Amino acid sequence: MRKYLLILLCFVQAGAWAAGGEREVIDFSASWKFHLGDVPEAKDPLFKDAGWRSLDVPHDWSIEGDFSKDHPATPGGGALPGGTGWYRKTFDVPAEDRGRLIYIDFDGVYHQSEVWINGHYLGKRPNGYISFRYELSKFLRFGEKNVLSVKVDNAKQPNSRWYSGSGIYRKVSLVKVDPVHVPQYGTFVTTPQVSAERAEVAVRTTVLNASAKRASVRLNTIVRDAGGVEVASIWQNQAILPGKTFQFNQRGGVTKPRMWSVGDPALYTAVSRVYIGKKLVDTYETTFGIRTFRFDADKGFSLNGVPMKIQGVCNHHDLGALGAAFNRRAAERQLEILKGMGCNGIRTSHNPPAPELLELCDRMGFIVMDEAFDMWKKQKNPFDYHQDWDQWHRRDLEDLVKRDRNHPSVFIWSVGNEIQEQWGDEAKGDTTGRVIARELVSIVRSLDTTRAITTANNEVNTYNNLLKSGAFDLIGYNYNHRLWANFHERWPGKKFIVTESTSALQTRGHYDLVPFDTIRRWPEAWDKPIKGGGNADFTVSAYDHVSAPWGSTHEESLKALHANAHVSGMYVWTGFDYLGEPTPYPWPARSSYFGIVDLAGFPKDVYWLYKSVWTNQPVLHLYPHWNWKVGDTVDVVAYYSQADEVELFLNGKSLGGKKKTADELHVKWRVPFAEGHLHAVSRKGGVEVLSEDVYTAGKPAKIELLADRSNLTADGRDLSFVTVRVLDEAGHVVPGADNLVRFHVSGAGVLNAVDNGSPTSHERFKADKRKAFNGMALAIIQSGKAAGEIRVEAVSEGLQGSEIVLTVK
Repeated sequence: MRKYLLILLCFVQAGAWAAGGEREVIDFSASWKFHLGDVPEAKDPLFKDAGWRSLDVPHDWSIEGDFSKDHPATPGGGALPGGTGWYRKTFDVPAEDRGRLIYIDFDGVYHQSEVWINGHYLGKRPNGYISFRYELSKFLRFGEKNVLSVKVDNAKQPNSRWYSGSGIYRKVSLVKVDPVHVPQYGTFVTTPQVSAERAEVAVRTTVLNASAKRASVRLNTIVRDAGGVEVASIWQNQAILPGKTFQFNQRGGVTKPRMWSVGDPALYTAVSRVYIGKKLVDTYETTFGIRTFRFDADKGFSLNGVPMKIQGVCNHHDLGALGAAFNRRAAERQLEILKGMGCNGIRTSHNPPAPELLELCDRMGFIVMDEAFDMWKKQKNPFDYHQDWDQWHRRDLEDLVKRDRNHPSVFIWSVGNEIQEQWGDEAKGDTTGRVIARELVSIVRSLDTTRAITTANNEVNTYNNLLKSGAFDLIGYNYNHRLWANFHERWPGKKFIVTESTSALQTRGHYDLVPFDTIRRWPEAWDKPIKGGGNADFTVSAYDHVSAPWGSTHEESLKALHANAHVSGMYVWTGFDYLGEPTPYPWPARSSYFGIVDLAGFPKDVYWLYKSVWTNQPVLHLYPHWNWKVGDTVDVVAYYSQADEVELFLNGKSLGGKKKTADELHVKWRVPFAEGHLHAVSRKGGVEVLSEDVYTAGKPAKIELLADRSNLTADGRDLSFVTVRVLDEAGHVVPGADNLVRFHVSGAGVLNAVDNGSPTSHERFKADKRKAFNGMALAIIQSGKAAGEIRVEAVSEGLQGSEIVLTVK
């Protein structure tokens, strides 16, 4: 039996923020100037930008635009505008910084970015998802004003199969260091041995001597636990010649380590202190976790010796109404919602993620599949990354691995998604897929041998050129759920992960009155329209009975996952709806229907299916709504757990108890509609566990506002997501309500964006009003930089308004 054992002590590489020594990492997000349009002369430091717009980054200009099917991105790319934009930032560098090395770090710019400092060209980075750095030192004017200019070119479209966004959409930092310092991505830590008693720590730390003279360096690596208590300290001395680097190899140990897991993501801190003589010249802090994991061909996945399934989702990088502009709180909210249903894994589909997302996954306990590419040399869109493959793929992959290889949340590297090189005519000598696959795996293994490597394959037959390469630790299947059970017949002795599953389709709050168990594949094939046209209003029933033709329903996928021990886990397509790729409909649809949660962050009914299977919490969820016509017969469905059965009542009369049979994950009743009240009770051993009620709602009467957080930080970035519900007089959500709601926000914050989760709405996200969609809408409130109160008021014609107050500290 072949087994793959991975033992790792993981370090999250990050510069020390005011941690002592000579290193400074300065948040460079504030006070940029922006212009939409190509202004080549803007690279000149004397260029006058006073008339340009002032803003902070991260920034996505596409999300600010209007939807149109005529935008070059097409509805598949989100139907929002692209173009070319310029950013400029004027800043001071103190005279006393002369002699230090100063870098600018970009976490991500989409895309084809070019950067100048004081008119000097620093370089170009085509990949819109990769992090990169330039040195500024030799071009700076110390004690004077300096101008950083950035051109972002997203004009040539389509270049993405989903919404990409446009601009400096991730964090920017200015880094100041002594000439003798730990360079970017300068540490890598493994643990050759881990037990409950002790973790052996092997730390590789690179130190650069960029000075003009020989440096006698002393490196002290200190390990601290979550409480700040020092648990290990390692010293090493080395003379480093000018202009050279030296890699320190240090070993120590952590006694009785607290293991990182999805339920207890325990983190440590390593502090790398660089001394010349007795002078501390650099401090580099790293957060890490200790864990062991194994992929086994027969038994699947285990973490710290405990067998478990990876219960993951795929997510694209947009944050709904915020677009691609990364916001830590918005990403944290998504992860909190997913964690609530029992999700423990994230696949970064299909690109390098924001570093801050991985920091959140480290802290919150997610198993990450870190994905590099959506295409190799063969294109999927006319202007996509295939144009830059030959020149940039090695550099981009190396930078991704070096950046992310110390995150405890990262367990798997994926070097490609549904790559066109899966197919090739061997008779004509086309073995490109095998050659590139082996090259990419070799690049990853040259930098990290502690994690599994895979690709996400929609061709799972043995003639797949990528899989024929024999290069991969894990065989990754996209979809094909009926083939999971017999995986070893096709790939004997191999380890198996479902890299992408399901592609089920739902519109939150909409239900077609067809039997729940009638499964539909919409459309019949990826290149065909829906037979019969689908629904006239471009909705898809939120019963779990519609999927894309290549996929499966949520319940079909869950059954196949849990029935097969050799399946290490699966990543569901998708956790959240996302902008672009509006399967199964063409325009006017402009965002996806795939999510377990809609674009606004409102869960669809299947969320509770996952919660009932993937958690140990008692669950009872009853749907659909109860506003129908007399004569309608409605399938009433319940998801439940931690109980033996569910009994349903209509207007006080029992419709009988139901138990899940065989491998079914739901119970249902076919009920002739009668206005009134559905009441469900789950019981275990005859004792009530939970109850759930659904009422026939009356006409819209009032607005309710519910904030996910009432206390915000005065950093100019913190967010409160305010749910808007349209209620009847009795306080029940009105299922079909589409009232236009207007927002008035005053005080110590602003209204950032609005949404309602509809995949067909063409209303602007950056607005002060939004129609409700199936009774709900969303207002995203952003804090200012001063303490105070934010007053949020929502009004709608004919409805009683509502107001809440948020506190900014």
